[in-house]
Amino acid sequence: MFKISGIVKVVKDEEVISEKFKKREFVLTDASSMYPQDISFQLTQDKCSLADGFQPNDQIEVSFNLRGREWTSPQGEVKYFNTLEAWRIEKMGAGAPASAPSPMDGATNKATVDNLSNDSADDDLPF
Repeated sequence: MFKISGIVKVVKDEEVISEKFKKREFVLTDASSMYPQDISFQLTQDKCSLADGFQPNDQIEVSFNLRGREWTSPQGEVKYFNTLEAWRIEKMGAGAPASAPSPMDGATNKATVDNLSNDSADDDLPF
């Protein structure tokens, strides 16, 4: 999991690639170094709606995963592609992030924590 902050440059419309796949792209400008970088991110499937409501010049923080894949052209040439797959977009200074559930969130179910702490009284281990 990676995070980056910047300013929204472009939010594209959702594209339906096939009956089972849709995506949406947006571009973030990272001005944290001497040379600003325009970085393209991709949202897929149910996460496409995360970009709703964001406009150019909004200050945001993006949580994303780095994806890579191999592709062989019809001529037999092998190429490699990377994708920055966003799964959370949070407006800076806003309360709640726009996100889809992800195992990378690190969120813990309170009931599970309570059950674990109650079970430890029956456990004879010293730790």
